[in-house]
Amino acid sequence: MVELSTLLIFSLAALALTATPGPDMLLLASRSATQGRVAGLATWAGIAVGTYCHALAAAFGLSQLFLAVPVAYDLVRFAGAAYLLFLAWKAFASGSQADPVLMPKRRDHSTQVMFRQGLLTNLLNPKMAIFVLALFPQFLAPGAGSIALQIMTLATVLNVVGFFVNGAVILAASRASAMLAGNNRFKNLSQYVLGTVFAGLAARLAFDTQR
Repeated sequence: MVELSTLLIFSLAALALTATPGPDMLLLASRSATQGRVAGLATWAGIAVGTYCHALAAAFGLSQLFLAVPVAYDLVRFAGAAYLLFLAWKAFASGSQADPVLMPKRRDHSTQVMFRQGLLTNLLNPKMAIFVLALFPQFLAPGAGSIALQIMTLATVLNVVGFFVNGAVILAASRASAMLAGNNRFKNLSQYVLGTVFAGLAARLAFDTQR
């Protein structure tokens, strides 16, 4: 079991990392501003589950595949970029449909859709796997029990800290969205902003070759 002192130090490191603006925070903020708090929280839940999946991969040594086989890393990287471009296209297409009657129908299924998008966006980002592989071993103690259990414990701490940090971002962005909820022009513009965010994340993932 991970020692309490180790968990405290890791929590501080996780706070510093999650509080630093990055792709996840940008995605959650734009999603919440576009479709509200529930969509933002659903997207975060998908990202959190993806973090657990990367932690499991690290526990079983699968993440090392990206370091040992560069082609595997690039395949996942380009698949993630393609998926983000697909989401960008959907956002732009949604922004071009100005019929407000269609909005409630899209929101009925937003939770499942946003969760799946958050999960896939996280899973198809090999940099997340490398991040877990680089950070977590610094806080593992071979003599403190199951390494897999220690890794999952650290992933849980990371997600809990991320929930509070990103939760504040989601609430702030969703409040701004609620204030402009009746403005159809804002709804269309926010979809274009979201599409731009997805396209930017896709370009970042596709062209940033640093591991």
